[in-house]
Amino acid sequence: MDNTAVLTQMRQLIQLIAQHNHAYYVMDQPQIEDSEYDQLFHQLKALEQQYPTLVQSDTPTLKVGGKALAKFENITHTVPMLSLGNVFNQEDLYAFARRIEERLPQQKVQYDVELKFDGLAISLWYENGELVRAVTRGDGETGEVITQNVKTIRNLPKVLSAQATAVPTLLEVRGEVLMPKAGFEKLNAAQVEKGEKTFANPRNAAAGSLRQLDPAIAASRPLAFYAYGIAQCEPAHGLNSMSASLQWLTQFGFAIGEQHYLCDSIEEVQQRYDEIQVQRPDLSVEIDGMVIKVDDLKQQQQLGFLSREPRWATAYKFPAVAALTKVEQIDWQVGRTGTLTPVARLAPVAVGGVTVSNVTLHNIGEIHRLDLRFGDTVSVYRSGDVIPKVEKVWGALRQADQQYELVMLPTECPVCASPVVMPEGEALARCSGGLYCAAQRIEAIRHFVSRKALDIEGLGDRWAESLLNLALLDNVSDIYHLHEHREKLLGIEKMGEKSVQNLLDAIENSKKTTLAAFIYALGIRGVGETTARMLANTFQNLEALKAADIESLKKTPDVGDITAEWIFDFFKAEHNLEVLDRLVAAGVHWDAPIAPTRQPLNGESWVITGTLSQLSRDEATQYLQALGARVSGSVSSKTKCVVAGEKAGSKLEKAEKLGIRVMDEAAFLVLMAEYGQGI
Repeated sequence: MDNTAVLTQMRQLIQLIAQHNHAYYVMDQPQIEDSEYDQLFHQLKALEQQYPTLVQSDTPTLKVGGKALAKFENITHTVPMLSLGNVFNQEDLYAFARRIEERLPQQKVQYDVELKFDGLAISLWYENGELVRAVTRGDGETGEVITQNVKTIRNLPKVLSAQATAVPTLLEVRGEVLMPKAGFEKLNAAQVEKGEKTFANPRNAAAGSLRQLDPAIAASRPLAFYAYGIAQCEPAHGLNSMSASLQWLTQFGFAIGEQHYLCDSIEEVQQRYDEIQVQRPDLSVEIDGMVIKVDDLKQQQQLGFLSREPRWATAYKFPAVAALTKVEQIDWQVGRTGTLTPVARLAPVAVGGVTVSNVTLHNIGEIHRLDLRFGDTVSVYRSGDVIPKVEKVWGALRQADQQYELVMLPTECPVCASPVVMPEGEALARCSGGLYCAAQRIEAIRHFVSRKALDIEGLGDRWAESLLNLALLDNVSDIYHLHEHREKLLGIEKMGEKSVQNLLDAIENSKKTTLAAFIYALGIRGVGETTARMLANTFQNLEALKAADIESLKKTPDVGDITAEWIFDFFKAEHNLEVLDRLVAAGVHWDAPIAPTRQPLNGESWVITGTLSQLSRDEATQYLQALGARVSGSVSSKTKCVVAGEKAGSKLEKAEKLGIRVMDEAAFLVLMAEYGQGI
């Protein structure tokens, strides 16, 4: 057989297989038996094995021949893959329409209504009709290149051809990869037969299949692609509506949603939404709502975008799905800032196609509001079909012969055993061991080395994490012992001799600081830069501050009742005191602060508002703080003076109403110069 005849036969088989893939996966109307399909497939495969130089780029047999990747390449989207806003009820939907009508006065608006697929969004690049790249949505800006895996999807055209229209030189198609219900059920049945773990839902199965490093695994999964839009087209397709552009894509063999409507009013959109909810169980794919788009492409341009989403489209989500289950236990997790969050461990339950076994309960107040107890039966909802949430406790289902223990806030941190504190009026409980607690290490270090604290340049989050992984940093005091581990530092990737020396020099230079900066660096809850300065001025040394009781702390300017409790609890935690002792022993020191009585603006409350032309807000704040003043963000009867720059606004108006002294920037600079600031 000559090459021309072989190529002709290959093309026939490829087109025939593509036709039956479309009938099976898209139309859900198989036209031949599986055995017949297999015979066609094997004929093509045999030809390709006999004539390997003639294998076509769009052959469906590539699904078994791809080489496994070590990792996925990341790539930046030329056109960002934006997310959609959400509406959850008719009121929200009508509000969406009103916003559009306000921006498009006197214009007729039609709405393109599509299924909202519960799959994985991807972008497909075709150059001169050939698929050259497939990329996941990722974070919207950057995605993972999964071309090899995507080429295994049977209903997705690898090479574009059409009789009625020319093939663009560049076409970027956006769409969703998902697993039809029938394929999902077959896959799970096969998993059970093999004794392997089943998938919770089609979406997870699809996403997991596409992110396999070996494309042969993706190829074995019944995936399908549905297009929902065009990101780029060169030359321009010349179409003027979303609905027309989707129909145009079908000429090239792309599948679109099995239900698709063009609505003349938002009332008709609501009607279609109600219909689809009823039809949802009978659809061939899983959906979690409808996507509503302004159909006219020129109107889309007029409406434009918000920062992360288009103004001309939204997702209309179906109501949350609920299920009943039992609370088996409650664990307390400690966040980076020391916040304790209760997490309910549940008897696993399927909610909206997802198996839920853990639910965040937010705080102890939420537990008390629900009257939740160990062993209770609860209703779990998936809010927006995404985040599981306990909405109701079924107290009526409590058994009389069983004890339902009350949930209490722990007295000690489950990570470091430091006291747990929650001042009156606060909703969140926190671990007081901020300098010691392993859960808070990254945040404690990040704050400690920041510019307004100890100002250790070069010790950012990335280096801190590397040092934590090498067990060189348990807490902030270990920073001053890093010079003992020079060889380990040099072994960190991208940490050369110069980088290491610069870091060690910065650490050494940071030892000379001020008491105010040191107090601020400790990261005590409620103690910002201004409060730290007031504490330094009031107590004059660290030992006096450590020994202060709550009443003494409350007498400090800028320290309220709750902040006083936070400070007291911090210095009551033994672990924190150990770290403080190690810092001082390592050589961290400071000069004695200027006595408050010698500060000309001691205890005065100043406000800076508007735009200053000759110095920054931070600089002006530092001048005032150095003179003992407290810089506030709001004007009150206790305000001593307001420094007003250009476009001062409401704060200036309030100061004038209250008869408070107002000073422009020029007068402020003159006053500061008189006190030796800014010279």
